[in-house]
Formats: sequence, C-alpha cells, structure tokens
Amino acid sequence: MTYKVTKVVFPVAGLGTRFLPATKAVPKEMLPIVDKPLMQYAVEESIAAGIDTMIFITGRSKNSIMDHYDKAYEMEKELEARNKTEILNLLRSIIPPHIKCVFIRQPEALGLGHAVYCALPAVGNEPFAVILPDDLIYDGERGCMKQMVDLYAQTQSSILGVERVDPSETDKYGIVRTGESKGSYANIEHIVEKPKPDVAPSNLAVVGRYILNPGIFDKIKNTGRGAGGEIQLTDAIADLMKDEQVLAFEFEGKRYDCGAKLGFLVANVEYGLLHKELKHDFLAYLKDLSATL
Repeated sequence: MTYKVTKVVFPVAGLGTRFLPATKAVPKEMLPIVDKPLMQYAVEESIAAGIDTMIFITGRSKNSIMDHYDKAYEMEKELEARNKTEILNLLRSIIPPHIKCVFIRQPEALGLGHAVYCALPAVGNEPFAVILPDDLIYDGERGCMKQMVDLYAQTQSSILGVERVDPSETDKYGIVRTGESKGSYANIEHIVEKPKPDVAPSNLAVVGRYILNPGIFDKIKNTGRGAGGEIQLTDAIADLMKDEQVLAFEFEGKRYDCGAKLGFLVANVEYGLLHKELKHDFLAYLKDLSATL
C-alpha cells in the first residue's frame, strides 16, 4: 500500500528568547516577514504540498497563533460593510475551507522530540510532515515540502531536509553522514545532534523540514534526554534508522534562518524585493540608501 502525506506538525511551543523583548507577548512564529507572519508561510508551504491537516503543538503563550487561524467574524463583518472586498478575500484566504487545524498544548518544553510526540493523537498511524517555521525556505511557487512529499511518494521512506553549512557551525544542527548519492538524496548512515566541528561526521545539516513514518513515535517514547537535557528528535531518528531507511534530501531553494536576528532581517529585505506591490519602490529606496553609506 502506498501512503500519502496529508498531515503536518508545527512545533511552536518555544519561548523565542533570542527575540526578546519583541517576543514577550508575541510568539516568534507570528513575527512578520514583510506582511505575513512566519507561521503563515509555513502553512502555505504545507498547503502547496497537498497537505490538508495542520497540527500546531503550542505553549501557554501562543494563543495568537490559534486566533490567526480562527474566523474573525467582527473584522469580516466590518470589512464587508465597508465594501473592502479585496482585503476581505485576503483575510478569508489565510486558511482555505478544506483545511483542518488541530491545536495541542505541550505541557512542558522538553525538546523537539517531545513536541512531535505530543502530535500522536492527531497523527495516528500515518506518515506526517514536520515544519519548523523559523526555517523559511523560498522556492518560488512550489515550496520545499512539495519536493519532499513528491520524493516520499516514490520511496515511502522517512526524509530529512538537509543543506551544507559552514563546517564551523556544525554544533548548531543535527548533522548526517550519507551513503552514495542518488541525485538529490541519499541514505543516511549516521546522525548526531550538534557535534563540535572537530568530530562532526560532515557539514550536511538537518534543517526544519521532515517527513516521518509513524514508527518514530515508539522511538521517541523510548528516547531519554539528550543534548541540552531535552528529548531530541535526532536521537529518535538514529534509533529509527535501525529498523528502516531514512533519507537525506538536499532540497532546491534558499533557506533563511529566521530564528536568528540577522537571518530575520535578511529575509525581510529579500522578500521585500520579491513583493509584487513593494519591490520597485523598495529597490529604489535601497539604491538611494546605499549611495549615502
């Protein structure tokens, strides 16, 4: 039997301390890249991949994410009364009618592995995607997850999105060593969480895109606390590899690390230059600015 990926998990219960004080009351996933919050880009990428069930693993301070994906009756009524049809349609398009949203509270921040495990009641015995909204990936209209869903349809194997990073930064990522390349993907032979550069098996880093078979849940359940005292998804994946093939996929597209201030700023500038309404005026501004520096 061939399985399809129809569900995605968004682990969004983190505190976002690197962006304080901006994130004291606003979740980091709701910080805007030009005119849309990071969270919305992740959901749109999922919808473009044919996924129809969005599972949000949230924390106590993340109610605004739920509000964003709820129906805004009062605002819609006001826009309708003012004949603001274009803005009204934009508001209603945030979540199309066929999309289902599920919100699950993570009671304690025990790591990415634990956050994914919290999704078990909603995922069940199906393959599922995981997207970390901090990692914004631009690939035109297609999107990174669509590439991965297409590969899953061919292989039925768990897949990790990877990219090559500066060897000095391996201690910021899960790092994999792979076997023989099959074009854009290869079988993972070894995976380790945040190794120091002198012991890293490669500079091929796991970034915020995964497709996982449901066997991962049993592995997480039996995974003890690892790096940082947290239940690491990387450790559970290493255990999963004993039972089944797990692939590393070098996706097409550009990743912006929006969990870091510089990456967030770069994403705003470059997405501003892609914005159909703003790009020409914004480019002119940047040219004028650069001439004065």
